[in-house]
Amino acid sequence: MNLKNYYWYFTSALSKKTCKKIIDAGIKLPLEKAVIDKDTKNLKKRNSNISWINDKWIYDIIFPFIENANKNAEWNFQYDWAENCQFTKYEKKQHYGWHCDSFKTPYNNPDNLNFNNKIRKLSITISLSDPKDYKGGIFEFDFKDKEKSNIVECKEILPQGSVVVFPSHVWHRITPVTKGTRYSLVTWILGFPFK
Repeated sequence: MNLKNYYWYFTSALSKKTCKKIIDAGIKLPLEKAVIDKDTKNLKKRNSNISWINDKWIYDIIFPFIENANKNAEWNFQYDWAENCQFTKYEKKQHYGWHCDSFKTPYNNPDNLNFNNKIRKLSITISLSDPKDYKGGIFEFDFKDKEKSNIVECKEILPQGSVVVFPSHVWHRITPVTKGTRYSLVTWILGFPFK
């Protein structure tokens, strides 16, 4: 898939008060070790703590960003559902290595029509922490060429309350945090496979 824009961002889009409200909601929930394919020991690839938020007020905040990014970036993807929001806490030495959010096959969940036969089309990440509160934890993209990497630091979302939306098949990572704590909120937007 050829893209004119690999990501779309909104710098300092959420207030400090809203970020704090989301952080408070996330840390009140039980934090669990983040996993990849149920592998709790793969800390070289992913090391962070997460909780899951499904509050309507949060979706009310993030959906306008998704809609605007989808239109302004000229992706014009068709979608109709969002997964639960993943609240993530990264502390010293925690990170998430190179990955993309999409899967090779659509969800197979006949009992849940909101998921069944759908794929992740768009990903959204919100920077909840003040950048003065941590070091490292840099959000990077790799716009892979056929023969080489093309790594880009997403500096636009460093300020607290910044938002980035991108197609879920785009590779990205969070570099290790070297000091302090970094909080973020992520969700994935679903729709039927591309035709």
